[in-house]
Amino acid sequence: MVNRELIRLKVVQLTYAHYQNGNSKLDTAEKELAFSLSKAYDLYLYMLSLMVAVNRIAERAVETAQSRNRRLGEGVPPSTKFIDNRFMAQLQTNQQLQEFTEDQKKTWSDEDDFVRRLYKQVIESDVYKEWMADDRDTTYEEDRDFWRRLYRAVFVENEDLDQILEDKSLYWNDDRFIVDTFVLKTIKRFDPKMGSRQQLMPEFKDEEDREFATRLFRASLLGAENYRMMISQMLHNWDLNRLALMDLIILQTALAEICTFPNIPISVSINEYVEIAKMYSTPQSGRYVNGMLDAIARRLVEEGKIKKLMPEVHDAESKADADETETTE
Repeated sequence: MVNRELIRLKVVQLTYAHYQNGNSKLDTAEKELAFSLSKAYDLYLYMLSLMVAVNRIAERAVETAQSRNRRLGEGVPPSTKFIDNRFMAQLQTNQQLQEFTEDQKKTWSDEDDFVRRLYKQVIESDVYKEWMADDRDTTYEEDRDFWRRLYRAVFVENEDLDQILEDKSLYWNDDRFIVDTFVLKTIKRFDPKMGSRQQLMPEFKDEEDREFATRLFRASLLGAENYRMMISQMLHNWDLNRLALMDLIILQTALAEICTFPNIPISVSINEYVEIAKMYSTPQSGRYVNGMLDAIARRLVEEGKIKKLMPEVHDAESKADADETETTE
């Protein structure tokens, strides 16, 4: 689940924090990175368990309505279509998710009021209303697709949920946009034949990705002087100290990747860090980082310091960006 997009973002964030906190020891910084990545995986499991928590509130609502009807001897029987969803029944019994819930000191049972409010948002959503209005029998695939659409409509970009998650962990706000995509992918890959043994996404795709995080972080910090010299050489009449710190960290980490990982194409590295710059730095940073990285990488290739192909697609845009290098801060 922790993919390279998230790893790059975490390395940039922790490199930035490393300098902001007065250059903490490398082993301490590495432990912080590992903890931050593990918290992202916890969020993935936590969001899956939130869907289960919402369904349990729905079950209680149906039980309350049934009890009231029995007591009064009247009333329309409440619909059980929502709580009878077969995908949700499978998710509730998932062994990995149950193990995670049992191991956590804090669960959604500690946030019962919030889960009730979220359930209210669910039943007020168009996705829910359309689903409940359709009284035909549904397939497992339709049940599963319903929860994907409901998650997008109610859980994604939910300000109340963002606030709850921020209170639980400072790491989670920046992780949400990536974690949500993996929750949706997880729902889509559920197979009814697997039952409770359905595999959730692993923390890392493989050992290579786990090592990528550590190697990139070390390269960014240990090679900082060299990478900053490369950046400084492209600034011409600028002082390196005039460069926004976040832009500097993004460039430094990107150069660490370009120089350390021969199998990652330059175009991939540039594109990934341009996106980080657009999200976490100034409005002009995307173009600026693109131009700087293209120019530095081109020089490294021409001087034979790295054995990679330069992507021609960056030429026109990078030339324009490089021309602005001396006037953009």
